Amino acid sequence: MARTYTQKRRAEQQSETRRRIVEAAVELHGSVGPARTTISMIAERAGVQRHTLYAHFPDERSLYLACSGLTQERDPPPEAGAWRSIEDRHERLRVGLAALYGWYERNAELLACVLRDAEYHQLTREIAELRFGPYMAAYQEVLGAKLSMKQRAVLRLALSFFTWRTLVREGGLRPAAAAGAMVQAINGAK
Repeated sequence: MARTYTQKRRAEQQSETRRRIVEAAVELHGSVGPARTTISMIAERAGVQRHTLYAHFPDERSLYLACSGLTQERDPPPEAGAWRSIEDRHERLRVGLAALYGWYERNAELLACVLRDAEYHQLTREIAELRFGPYMAAYQEVLGAKLSMKQRAVLRLALSFFTWRTLVREGGLRPAAAAGAMVQAINGAK
């Protein structure tokens, strides 16, 4: 009986240690960025030794997958499938962009660091594409239905985190107003 209890307690401790490591990495990825985050920084923030971190995550890729998985679990990107049923294309664009812009707002600091680092850091680019690529493809398909080639090009611009940041953070628009402005831009690009 005592052995079962000990094994259960040890498993709980390992799970807690793993969670602390992932939480520490997510915090650092959202403040200094994945490319600038070192294993030593993560271990220190999590309160573990480097060898303990490596016991849970033998390489950076496994750690990045755990971080991005936790981030998506906490606040997943909006699902494009819900917008398919909106018949009016202008309303579908408005609803879709507003949902995406709300998600950008909630995740702005982390996204800014990750997308900046994805420009030059191969592993960050790979994980960002793995986690967010399918969502972007679905957004382009659902929101881009019945749009001209020029309109699709403007839609790509509208879907960009950097466009949201320019309109909302730098331009002072509310997310709904920014989405409305992009719907007008898309519709005007015939």
